[in-house]
Amino acid sequence: MLQKVRDLWSLIKCKQTFLLLFTGLVGYASGLKGGGGPALYGGLLGSLFLAISGTTVLNMVYDRDIDAVMSRTRHRPLAAGRLRPRDAVLLGAAMSAAGLGWALALDLRYGLVVLAGWLLDLVVYTVWLKRRTPWSVIWGGLSGGMPVLAGRALATGQVEVIGLLLALAVLLWIPTHIMTFSIKYAADYAAAGVPVFPNVYGLRTTQVAISLSTVLAAAVMTGVTWQLAEHLGAVAVASALAMVLVGLGANALIRPSVQVNLRLFKFASVYMVSAMALMLL
Repeated sequence: MLQKVRDLWSLIKCKQTFLLLFTGLVGYASGLKGGGGPALYGGLLGSLFLAISGTTVLNMVYDRDIDAVMSRTRHRPLAAGRLRPRDAVLLGAAMSAAGLGWALALDLRYGLVVLAGWLLDLVVYTVWLKRRTPWSVIWGGLSGGMPVLAGRALATGQVEVIGLLLALAVLLWIPTHIMTFSIKYAADYAAAGVPVFPNVYGLRTTQVAISLSTVLAAAVMTGVTWQLAEHLGAVAVASALAMVLVGLGANALIRPSVQVNLRLFKFASVYMVSAMALMLL
């Protein structure tokens, strides 16, 4: 029983889910002008956690066949046969329904943005495009940008420029993550029949896309920090972090390799969390 609980918990991909939750929190806090008590914070985090986790679980159910082929994912509970798909579907559907219902009850505009993220991730990215085109990464990135946009919309009561720019920054960050793994596990993706950039367009084109998206993500986040920061110190720190990220992106373009890509990917993750934390502070 304990092993089953652990397997079910692993389906929500904790690191990914909590990173997206954090962006939602930053979007919400950055848009507040007073107010926003514990109940609203709890509603935001609770509804986002359920909606994101539910989507992730359902994605894992749909992708269990390709997960079973790839060495990186074949030990996942569904791919390895430790969990029944029916149990995972029930969990994912229940979490999704609860999260989306809670979000819509909190605020209609907020709930619609959360619903858009759910549809983009599960229906557009996973079911429709992931097995058809490497450009699915764009739609995966769009879904990843919805939590921060939703949080901002809940705080401000509207979908406005700052919220869209924050979502754009997340969208630009995500290719660094997905494409780095697609380079490292290109053979796995080929065996599973999933088209990814290095297998379709080549390593060099993929490297350029990673470096360009990284530089653009840094530029967008720095610009948003300039708009929101009340102290020049915050702007200086954000600019310094961005310069390091740009330098690593340029290095990855000049000296492309799996190890260089991984260093860029790791710092890009640290950068995004740090830039968001700076904005939150």
